[in-house]
Amino acid sequence: MTLSEQTLTASIALTQPAAKAVREIMNQKNLQGYALRLYISGGGCSGYQYGLALDNRTRDEDTVVETDGIKLLVDEVSIKYLHGTTVDYVEGAEASGFKIINPNPLDTCGCSQSTVDGEANNSCSGCG
Repeated sequence: MTLSEQTLTASIALTQPAAKAVREIMNQKNLQGYALRLYISGGGCSGYQYGLALDNRTRDEDTVVETDGIKLLVDEVSIKYLHGTTVDYVEGAEASGFKIINPNPLDTCGCSQSTVDGEANNSCSGCG
């Protein structure tokens, strides 16, 4: 693992409550050997969307973070947008669920198209 890969891995976190919630879901569904995959999808006028999925395939290009025996996988494209991100699980009176905390600035262009670090995802000319 190179120094830059070590830095990327250290900059993504899965909290203990999130690891516990994933473990409970995997036990309920009898999914042995699975991991939680975090990814970014979309772009354009609707902006980026975070995604979470249970996955039993770890790719060579994945960044892998492990907390309490639960693996968090991030693909090679999504990782550049997720530096410093934490995946947490919160329980509230009205709802409970996973919470993605990404400190990276998500800006918008003139048509409200998402950008990360000021870099447009696609041309704004298609949003008119």
